[in-house]
Amino acid sequence: MLTPQDDLIGHQLPTTFDQIDNSDPAWMERLWYTGHPVPGSDVIFDIGLGYHPNRNVMDGFAGVAVPGRQWNFRASRRLRPDPLNTTIGPLSIRVIEGLKRHALTLGPNDSGLRFELEFHATLNPHEEAGHLRRRDGRVTEHMYRAQQMGRYTGWLEFDGRRMEVDSWLGQRDHSWGVRAEMRSDETHPPLTYYPPFFFCWTTAQFKDYGLVIFLKERAPGDVIYLSGEIVRPLGQRASGRDQLVAVQHDAKWLADPLGQSLDQANFDLTFASGERRTVQVRALPARYYLKGGLYGGLDGWFHGDDKGKLFAAHDQWDLQDPATRRKLRTLADQVIEVRDGDQVGYGIIEYGVAKGYAKYAEVQEHPAI
Repeated sequence: MLTPQDDLIGHQLPTTFDQIDNSDPAWMERLWYTGHPVPGSDVIFDIGLGYHPNRNVMDGFAGVAVPGRQWNFRASRRLRPDPLNTTIGPLSIRVIEGLKRHALTLGPNDSGLRFELEFHATLNPHEEAGHLRRRDGRVTEHMYRAQQMGRYTGWLEFDGRRMEVDSWLGQRDHSWGVRAEMRSDETHPPLTYYPPFFFCWTTAQFKDYGLVIFLKERAPGDVIYLSGEIVRPLGQRASGRDQLVAVQHDAKWLADPLGQSLDQANFDLTFASGERRTVQVRALPARYYLKGGLYGGLDGWFHGDDKGKLFAAHDQWDLQDPATRRKLRTLADQVIEVRDGDQVGYGIIEYGVAKGYAKYAEVQEHPAI
């Protein structure tokens, strides 16, 4: 069907913009944002939206976490007859200027969470290496993703209080294509099986540059995916010499009886230029568990599920409750402090260690994702 986007140049198929090139229900497009103040970093917000054209669904979430507590809002709508409008009830994401300014809004709703935020890019985007996986000859993942770091302005309300957002640091992510299914909701099996692995995804902003690290290993030194870069200021010409080509890691873990919780880590980085750096990561208390955004599924609701014409839900979680932590598992966005020589930066880390990986056995009694 024709939409206003069809008045723009850029079609790649002999059809309208709301159509894609295959009928795989796993094809999706996802927007994701997170931000936090510095240097305190005792609060983090996460916001996301998913476009599922072959399932006729758009879903999204927004949430805030402070040490010990998390607030979540989730919503879903049917795509048509308005397939490309990135609004789901009170939640809206709008690109004001591509690769520069985005507006994020959550209007009045029953969750008590509201915001009006703007993302202002300060660094060039990082274009990840492609993601392509097959199983038994079938493509299970074929997607493209990019991240960009910047600052947020605006305001945020939760738990009956309002916070002014003045140059909070943060990052955003945009991905599209066939995405591998992730099922970690134990109330609705089957669960996705994961062989041994370690994964770490990290972004950090410094005064005049940024750093991106995305590593997946089957065993220590057995890299199955690597993408990363020294990211330069917005508009400055990127160089292939800044691409990350090798990573070694040494992580220390908290004695957390409820899940995998990073304390600190050293990353030895090698870049295409031949330059080597060692950066030190220190995990800070603010951590948003991505179950709040349906990653892996929550109580039988998975990304792309048809919940009707318009549906919304919300909850609050006590992160010190053992039953809640078991449900939330490991996957989260955690604020970090990063030291690179005499430079200090801040960003986000995601991580997980699957059972059987030949390092970090002390946390493998807990799920990796």
